[in-house]
Amino acid sequence: MTLPDFVAPGMRVLVCGLNPSIYAARIGIPYGRPGNRFWPAALAAGLVTVDRDPVLALQRDGVGFTDLVKRATVGAGELAPAEFRAGLARVESLCEQLRPRAVAFCGVTGWRHATGDRRAGLGWQDRRVGGAPAYVLPNPSGRNAHTTVAKLTEHLRVVAS
Repeated sequence: MTLPDFVAPGMRVLVCGLNPSIYAARIGIPYGRPGNRFWPAALAAGLVTVDRDPVLALQRDGVGFTDLVKRATVGAGELAPAEFRAGLARVESLCEQLRPRAVAFCGVTGWRHATGDRRAGLGWQDRRVGGAPAYVLPNPSGRNAHTTVAKLTEHLRVVAS
């Protein structure tokens, strides 16, 4: 089970999650679980204009969605670092083809596994992905309890600009 990509050429931002939750894959909406803070933060940041609608986010706002690992799981802890590395190669190829203006990776741990950079932090990265600038923000999952909607909104405002 997986979640489809919502992508098109020339996106303003490609949002890249760690991997879809089983819930998100079932309903077909990235970050679809009601407790997930992505959509409230993205709306507050002005990144998207409609709640929990990846098709309209892509069409109206130029915001696409993919995941480092396409396999749906209960939690990202079920994934191996090698899966993140393989996923980054796929996202690199996707970015080379579609040329988003920026890629926003949700989750510093997944970024660290994917790149092998154990010291990577939040914010803009020195490494580009398929030619696009890469930004790492905290994971918006409800399991990441110390990250508030306000903090995520700040990160997404930077990406949106």
